[in-house]
Amino acid sequence: MHRASATEMQNRTRARTGLRTPGDALSLAALVLCLVPLAFVLLPCVSLILKVETADVLAALGKPSVVEAMVLSLTTSATATVVSIVIGTPAAYYLARGEVRGKRIIDAILNLPLVLPPVVAGVALLMAFGRRGLLGETLSGWGVNITFTTIAVVIAQTFMGLPLYIQGARTGFQSVPRSLLDAARTLGLSDLKTFFKVTVPLSWPALVSGAILCWGRAVGEFGATIMFAGNMEGKTRTMPLAILTAMQADVESALVLAVLLLSFSCGIFVLARWVLSGKERGS
Repeated sequence: MHRASATEMQNRTRARTGLRTPGDALSLAALVLCLVPLAFVLLPCVSLILKVETADVLAALGKPSVVEAMVLSLTTSATATVVSIVIGTPAAYYLARGEVRGKRIIDAILNLPLVLPPVVAGVALLMAFGRRGLLGETLSGWGVNITFTTIAVVIAQTFMGLPLYIQGARTGFQSVPRSLLDAARTLGLSDLKTFFKVTVPLSWPALVSGAILCWGRAVGEFGATIMFAGNMEGKTRTMPLAILTAMQADVESALVLAVLLLSFSCGIFVLARWVLSGKERGS
């Protein structure tokens, strides 16, 4: 009787407070504590948006320097994403399906740009492709100069964004059941046809999501770009570099560019999550 009464009292208490289980109380406490980092992230973003008016956006978009920076950023980042897809897809497939030793070492090396400071990445690229670099000296002898050109921007963006695409593609390839691949080979499909007709279609959401995240990372690249490609208007001055330059003389343009870049980054993230959530709903 006493035990039944105690249980009944606990149920009544939980009913009055809206908490059904002890875990609900912990979830509620976690939710309250979650508001702290949420406010920490939202406050700077909201403050930036509130500082910019529609008239400022329209005025900034009429400036050639702003338009050049936007076009250059979108063009180079799209090119870097395509390059990442071309060179990153085989690596992602190997990491997902390869049986040879050394996968962990290769995986660690390919993910190195994620933990490498962007400025250090820029210096490393300079030492590799600069006129006196490991490979750049040979290229200079052939009359090819990469540093402080638009090509250098693409290389820097690819270097920083490539690991994000490889991670997404690897996850997609790993999600394909091996039984389906074996069945395709049983039906007479070659490994190459199995890859394009079975693996890629089933991995498509993860591949697209990885490419989107790679693109977003490339658009926002700053440190490696300024060290390796410089900050020349119309040639290597992407949106992040244009923000840095404008902050010294034209703060309004800098704020507008920052808001545009923030909006693009948020859109990229939402799009990537939407693609992945579509995959989960399909599953």
